[in-house]
Amino acid sequence: MHELLRAVKPLTDALGAQVVPLGKVRDGDIELRWEGELVGGVRLPERPRDVEWFLTRVERTYDRPLAELDRVEKQRVVKQLNEAGAFALRKSVEQVAEVLGVSRFTVYNYLNRPEE
Repeated sequence: MHELLRAVKPLTDALGAQVVPLGKVRDGDIELRWEGELVGGVRLPERPRDVEWFLTRVERTYDRPLAELDRVEKQRVVKQLNEAGAFALRKSVEQVAEVLGVSRFTVYNYLNRPEE
């Protein structure tokens, strides 16, 4: 196994993803290159395990914790989470409300808010 693949294994394990050796990389996998050469890939999980997975993905697009966002940005976050399917998971509204620093009622309002 290439050293890059060994190095990312703890990360992929934590994310519920899978390290894919060179001969098994397929469409949809994230290619891993070392000095320009394809050495393997990462296959993301088909179904996220929890709301934290969705929140982590969304938080990467902002430069600060989600609770520090303004109202418009929080509405955007709720929209992104909804489009990604995060609210299909049990207790997701409560978790999202806690991370955003708002009430469940506010999250429901953001979900029901018409497009601007």
